[in-house]
Amino acid sequence: MPTNVAVIVGSLRRGSFNRKMAHALAALAPVELKLGIVEIGGLALYDADLDPDPPQSWRAFRDAVRPADAVLFVTPEYNRSVSGVLKNAIDVGSRPYGQSVWNGKPGAVISVSPGAVGGFGANHHLRQSMVFLNVPMLQQPEAYIAGADKLFDADGAIASEGTRAFLIKFITAFGAWIKICQGA
Repeated sequence: MPTNVAVIVGSLRRGSFNRKMAHALAALAPVELKLGIVEIGGLALYDADLDPDPPQSWRAFRDAVRPADAVLFVTPEYNRSVSGVLKNAIDVGSRPYGQSVWNGKPGAVISVSPGAVGGFGANHHLRQSMVFLNVPMLQQPEAYIAGADKLFDADGAIASEGTRAFLIKFITAFGAWIKICQGA
C-alpha cells in the first residue's frame, strides 16, 4: 500500500522553482511514496472568528491534508522565514485548537532558492513551527538547495546529476523516516 505524502509548496509564483522541485521530487521518489501537491493559494486568511463556520477553502485544505500519511514542505525563503501564504496554510491546518491536521504526521522540508544559502532561514524557521505542531521532522539529510535559477532543464527536470543523486538520497531517507515514525 503506498504512503501518501501531502506536498505543501510555499510559493505561488508562476514558474516557481519550489513547484518545479516538488514535481522533480515526485518523479524521483521511490514507488512506495505517492507525492501529491495540496494547493494553498486559494486559502482565506486565517481568522479564529471563522472557526465555527470555516470557509470552504479551509475545509477542502484540511480534508486534503488530514488523510495523508506524511507531509513534505517545499519552501522559498522570504525575509529569513517562510512565505506568508505558507504560514497561513500552517495556521489554517492547525486550528481549531485540538483538531490540527498536522498532528503526528512525519514531515520533511526542502528549501529552494536562487540565493547562495538555499533558504536556510526558512528551513529552520519552519522546523520551529513543526515542533510545536507535533510533526516529527526528518533531521538528515538537511536540504537547502541554492542556485535554483540554474537547477532545472527546459523540461523542469533536475539538470545536475549530483543534485539529482542528492534529491534521491533525501526522498529515500524521508520514506525511511516515515516508516520509523509509523513504527513499521
